[in-house]
Amino acid sequence: MNTTSSTATRRVLRWLAAPLVALTLPAVADASGAPTATKSPRATIVEAAWLEANLNNPKVRIIEVSTDPGVYEKGHIPNAVNFRWHTEFVDPVNRDIVSQTEFQKIVRAAGINKDTKVVLYGDKNNWFAAWGVWIFRTYGHSDVSILNGGRDKWVKDGRALSPLVPTLAAGNFTATTPNANLRAFLPDVVKIAKKEDRTTKLVDIRSADEFNGKIFAPAGFQELAIRAGHIPGAQNVPWSTAVSPDGTFRPVADLKAIYSGKGIDGKKKVTVYCRIGERAAHTWFVLSEILGYDVKLYDGSWTEYGNSVGVPIANPSGTVWGKG
Repeated sequence: MNTTSSTATRRVLRWLAAPLVALTLPAVADASGAPTATKSPRATIVEAAWLEANLNNPKVRIIEVSTDPGVYEKGHIPNAVNFRWHTEFVDPVNRDIVSQTEFQKIVRAAGINKDTKVVLYGDKNNWFAAWGVWIFRTYGHSDVSILNGGRDKWVKDGRALSPLVPTLAAGNFTATTPNANLRAFLPDVVKIAKKEDRTTKLVDIRSADEFNGKIFAPAGFQELAIRAGHIPGAQNVPWSTAVSPDGTFRPVADLKAIYSGKGIDGKKKVTVYCRIGERAAHTWFVLSEILGYDVKLYDGSWTEYGNSVGVPIANPSGTVWGKG
């Protein structure tokens, strides 16, 4: 057995030998590391040490939402359930979020009750985990958290992984009607672009090259718009500026400074967008759940807006579709 296999085996055995942890109030920490009380219905941040101590807590359900296929199957946080972003959180046929009925079905199948504390995590600094938080909040689950640093930090810190898929009794969670205060649609952002709505600020969280129209989308991504650029009036704050090198969220004071430098200070409502919505969910989490601003996610994002007829577009690079 090689060294890597031995290490993985020891991790699994360590988890299997761990005692059942009694339910305790979550030692939730904010982005500065200082403990805070759980603020319902806003989502919270949990640290790896707390989650590790609550792996077997029957009142806690852990969900992995990763970008790369097959990552969960190679080993995941013990007792974690796998949710696939493109099937569990969106409608697989229509360009829409998962329906209320379907979401309730899959959440109950994951053993989640109305009083279950749900902790989401994933790869790439919690891109899709943040989307999952937004969906859970959209359908009325109040006690939902995100693991600070996500999967990557958990692995780098040498914490236990398991190949075992948990067997869970069905839960009783009841999904509410979608919370309209968390989601923006095309007509909403067009009003902002045309300055018909002066009460809302736009934040484009894509890379500078995407924002300026130099590229249509990052290399290797399939979902494209036939126009490049950004929604007029949007401020460009790439999502990655909100995380530290280890993938954890930056301190609250730093986050406030980053966004206030772009005029995003919570005095006005905010709508965030990216290409298809997933990266923007990360910034939605930062602005809404950490900083407490009034924020909506425009999940149609640039693939909808850049393909729409007659909407205003800002394209500093002057990129023309079909040329170059």
